[in-house]
Amino acid sequence: WNCGAEGETDRPEVLELRERQMRNFLATLMLSQGVPMLSHGDEFGRTQQGNNNAYCQDNELSWVHWPEPAAAVGEDGEEESAEPEGMSLLEFTRAMVWLRRDHPVFRRRRFFHGRPVEGTHDELSDIAWFTPEGQEMTQRDWQAAHAKALTVFLNGHAISEPGPRGERISDDSFLLMFNASAETLEFAVPVNHGRQWHAVVDTARPAGVLPGAGPKVAAGDRVTLVGRSMVVLQRPA
Repeated sequence: WNCGAEGETDRPEVLELRERQMRNFLATLMLSQGVPMLSHGDEFGRTQQGNNNAYCQDNELSWVHWPEPAAAVGEDGEEESAEPEGMSLLEFTRAMVWLRRDHPVFRRRRFFHGRPVEGTHDELSDIAWFTPEGQEMTQRDWQAAHAKALTVFLNGHAISEPGPRGERISDDSFLLMFNASAETLEFAVPVNHGRQWHAVVDTARPAGVLPGAGPKVAAGDRVTLVGRSMVVLQRPA
């Protein structure tokens, strides 16, 4: 499924959804544990026209076309440079790399425990999973085949491994809200996991990353996510 049209198209709604999906995938990768692996060109939307096995294609399908300023005609009729194709996605990728680099909670060296970590003096689990209603997921929730939305809590106070010099690592905490459905959904901010949060990523926005501190939300508030989008909330340590 290619967002409503196969191949090249000029339909704005299809192009917008494709770009949003690329931001979704890049954000999910960069905020996942382990080593993120990008195929060269992913950072600016190199798709190979959907061919994921182009080893035998020594042509424009597999070549890398590095972003270059595109020619555009200004209001005065003079030719001027426009933003290179793929540049906005490249800027988004850079921002996600910086977010990952700045926060060790996304770069843990040990597996999660799924419970409070001894010695961290924090009563909250190092990771928790919630339904869009803000309730911790049960076994029944995990088995619900129709469910396409959830929230992940990453506890920056419950990092079990020490730093390079044996020091305790403490970081901000994050809520990752995923709406993989086609419908707009409201997500409740879980209670008892932090009073104040602010949004730092919203893949429904063309830029994706919110400059500075984005909109603030409190425990119990509801956050609206359009279909097929992701929002990241941050709580300072």
